[in-house]
Amino acid sequence: MIWCLHGALGQTSDWDFLAEKVSAQGEICRAVDLWRFLDCEGLSLSQWAKVFNAEVKAATGERNVLVGYSMGGRLALHALLEEPALWDEAVIISAHPGLVDADEQFRRMADDAEWAALALTGEWSQLLEKWDAQGVLAGGAKLEKDSRLKLVNRRRAIARSFMEWSLGKQADLSSKLKELTTPITWVTGERDEKFTALAQELVPQLRQGRHQIFPCGHRVLKEANEELLEVLS
Repeated sequence: MIWCLHGALGQTSDWDFLAEKVSAQGEICRAVDLWRFLDCEGLSLSQWAKVFNAEVKAATGERNVLVGYSMGGRLALHALLEEPALWDEAVIISAHPGLVDADEQFRRMADDAEWAALALTGEWSQLLEKWDAQGVLAGGAKLEKDSRLKLVNRRRAIARSFMEWSLGKQADLSSKLKELTTPITWVTGERDEKFTALAQELVPQLRQGRHQIFPCGHRVLKEANEELLEVLS
C-alpha cells in the first residue's frame, strides 16, 4: 500500500494522478487527509507520527510505502523515525530535514504564527494568493484556485498545522535519518535550489538513499508528475 501525505494548503486530490496510475497496476494508493488529525485539537509532529503509524498498522497492507510532499514530507520523516520497521520504502519530495540555528527556528515560528492567523480569520482567496507568491514557489506551475477555495471549510485545522507542524518546531532530523536502513528516494526540482542543496548534502550520508532531481520547481506533484510516476512505479 502506498500512503501519500499532501503539503501545506494541500488536499488528498493532489494525489489523484498517482492513484489512477497505481490502481491500474493492482496497487492501492491511500491519500491521507492530514487536516482531520487537527480538526478537534492540536497534535505535535511526534504525536502525529504515533497516531498515524497506529492507523497504518491497523490497515491490511503487507507492504507499506510512504510518500510525502513538502509539509507531508516532513511528517513522513517523523513517521519513519517513529517506527522504521513499519515502512518498506519512502519517497520524500521537496521536504526540509530541519533547521539547525535556534534564531532561524524562532523566526520561522513567528512567520508561521502569522500564516495561522491569516488562515483562521483572513480572506481565503487572499491567503492563497499570498501563499503562491512565496519565493520558493515563484516561477512554478499555478494551482487551480477553485479546488483550494473549498479548504476554507478546514481553516481551523489548517491554522493549527501552521502552529503545531511549523518547521520552527521541528528538530534537525539529519543525524537520526543517517541511522535508518529504510530505502529513501529524495526528490527535488532543479529550479528549487534551496531544497535541492539540502538534499545534496543529506542524501549521500543516508544508508540507503538516492536523490532524484526533476526539471521543475518546488511543486513536483504539479510540474513533474510523469517523472514522479516513473520513480514510484
